[in-house]
Amino acid sequence: MVSILKKIFLLSALFGTHLGICQNIPHLQKKGNKTQLIVNQNPFLIRGGELGNSSATSMESMEPIWSRLTDMNLNTVLTPVYWELIEPEEGKFDFNLVDDLILRARKENLKLVFLWFGSWKNSMSSHTPAWVKRNQKKYPRVKDDKNKSHEILTPFSENNLQADLNAFKKLMAHIKDFDQKEQTVIMIQVENEIGMLPTARDYHSLANEAFQKPVPNELIKYLEKNKEKLVPEFLEIWKKNGFKTKGNWEEIFGKGLHTDEIFMAWYFSKFTNQVAKAGKDVYPIPMFVNAALNAPEKKPGQYPSAGPLPHLMDVWKAAGNAIDFLSPDFYNPSFKQWNDLFTRQGNPLFIPEHKFDETAPFKGLYAIGHYEAIGFSPFSIESVADAKKEPLGKIYNLIEQLTPTIENYKGQGKMDGVLLDKENNTQIIKIGDYEFTFKHDYTLNWSDGAKAEIWPMSSAIIIEIAKDEFYVSGSGIVVTFKPLKENLNAGILKTDQGIFENEKWKTIRHFNGDQTHQGRHLRIAVGDYEIQKIKLYTYE
Repeated sequence: MVSILKKIFLLSALFGTHLGICQNIPHLQKKGNKTQLIVNQNPFLIRGGELGNSSATSMESMEPIWSRLTDMNLNTVLTPVYWELIEPEEGKFDFNLVDDLILRARKENLKLVFLWFGSWKNSMSSHTPAWVKRNQKKYPRVKDDKNKSHEILTPFSENNLQADLNAFKKLMAHIKDFDQKEQTVIMIQVENEIGMLPTARDYHSLANEAFQKPVPNELIKYLEKNKEKLVPEFLEIWKKNGFKTKGNWEEIFGKGLHTDEIFMAWYFSKFTNQVAKAGKDVYPIPMFVNAALNAPEKKPGQYPSAGPLPHLMDVWKAAGNAIDFLSPDFYNPSFKQWNDLFTRQGNPLFIPEHKFDETAPFKGLYAIGHYEAIGFSPFSIESVADAKKEPLGKIYNLIEQLTPTIENYKGQGKMDGVLLDKENNTQIIKIGDYEFTFKHDYTLNWSDGAKAEIWPMSSAIIIEIAKDEFYVSGSGIVVTFKPLKENLNAGILKTDQGIFENEKWKTIRHFNGDQTHQGRHLRIAVGDYEIQKIKLYTYE
């Protein structure tokens, strides 16, 4: 009996110690029905920017960039870590650039999300070391259906896996030793925009052999267990072929490009999960993968086939749980549509890459308000002429002020966001006891620019902080309201414009006159970036 109790005590102590370590490093946790990123034991909302692919290849190239980042109110920089630079010779590692980036980020009070440019970057294997590229026999590449090799490492090779896995494990061990106390590095993206080109699947002999083998039991078990939860487009493929559970890939899913893509998705995900797990075994901070989005008219192979896309979400999840979530990279205007797809099955939303255009700041605010995203990050963030004048910095300033409130009410059904333009100029939200109608500022006839052919994008976030009381923040919006309860009217008791100082609200101006159209609406004009606090009341 004493021996058994001793074992229980030791296991409990070990588990408790491990749990304590996990809680004291960056990690994800549930808050209501959403997910928070926790850094230094506090919720952290990423106001990010991703560097261009070559900007962080030396500290000299980075020197003029740091001030632009802080001038735009970023708190996080997404930057590549290049396999070819950290392991220029097999087994010989150089982490000087990694250390320099971490030290300078600390100096600028910035966090880092490292993007592991390992086996794949935008499908290709462009950042693998020379000793990998030159030894095709040991580190084989994919082949297309004409038996032509491409500069893409095949995921079917154990040598390819072990080389990548070993380098990533060394990187994570170094980050742990160098940064665990400070927590400058808060997440890792494993690989970059994985996908198969120019055919839907790999035709290397190793791949052909795997294609004829039975579908792995691990995937079949996942399908059976989660049959009622599978994303509809994937469920339909399995259903169309009779929900079979025994056979090879074509026997289970039928013949066609869709099966080629499912097959590749399994092996890409299996490979990437093994790499991520090896890194997490050393230092288990959050890890994610990102996807290049496919266009509806394109077929697998015309876009990077088998990447971590929404219609393949179940395949990626079935292959392992070392990857915490899937993320979209946006060079596609269908922002709401894709985010709706990526947030199925409780997948947390983080947007690591968005084209740095005039819409990006407003989409970022909307993602944080409506989807309660972990964060947002435009690409090539350093490519600005005057960082202090960028709308992104003004939106990020609002988000920075509101972050404690956002994180406090996350996952509670008390927050939402709107995204408006000329074609979609009205959005209705029900929150608390009210229905809010948000319209683009230019819907007001007297607004400057109302007759313009193209309206600038606008957005806002609304948070219920008490009964009848809300923060509304953003740019270019007009808000009216009515009670959800019939036979009642709504009026404004008080509207204040203000700021947060040391996380406490400070009123700058009290409205209720012309600024609210004599109590008819709340307005933040195009070109203005404000937080307003509104208290409503009802009357018969």
